[in-house]
Amino acid sequence: MIWIAAALVLIAVYLSWTAGRLDRLHSRLDAARAALDAQLLRRASVAQELATAGVLDPAASIVLYQAAHAARQAEEEQREVAESELSQALRAVFAESAQVEAVQEAPGGEAALGELTEAVRRVPMARRFHNDAVRAARALRRHRTVRWFRLAGHAPFPMAFEMDDEPPAALAARTV
Repeated sequence: MIWIAAALVLIAVYLSWTAGRLDRLHSRLDAARAALDAQLLRRASVAQELATAGVLDPAASIVLYQAAHAARQAEEEQREVAESELSQALRAVFAESAQVEAVQEAPGGEAALGELTEAVRRVPMARRFHNDAVRAARALRRHRTVRWFRLAGHAPFPMAFEMDDEPPAALAARTV
């Protein structure tokens, strides 16, 4: 009888430890998602400011503004596509270093480019941290023990954020 009680206590401790670990992973996932959302919003905001500042040619301003606006207003289901389109618009607008030089020469252009460069560099890092947290949570949720005892509760299955986040070559080469 004592052995059965000891085994049940050990199983309960293991399940409690696993549930706590899963809860910490979900908290880490929530924090990583919030950081990713903040970086994506910052990138879209800076791109939108730059598009309306009058330092770009009119066609580039329209393309960049529309992509940034769409990224800021996108519903959750369409967010990855909208953010990828913003990345493509940034690469199209800043495909050549001549456009970067033209923006630098404008009043306030150097500060705007610095902010955009920093925002464009932080998005891939934030996405990588988020996707690493997703991978860790998924790995733990796949264990039989977690599934059998429903330790994940009602938490939704974590989904990776897949998007095109390649920065424009002219901005990537730039030092902040």
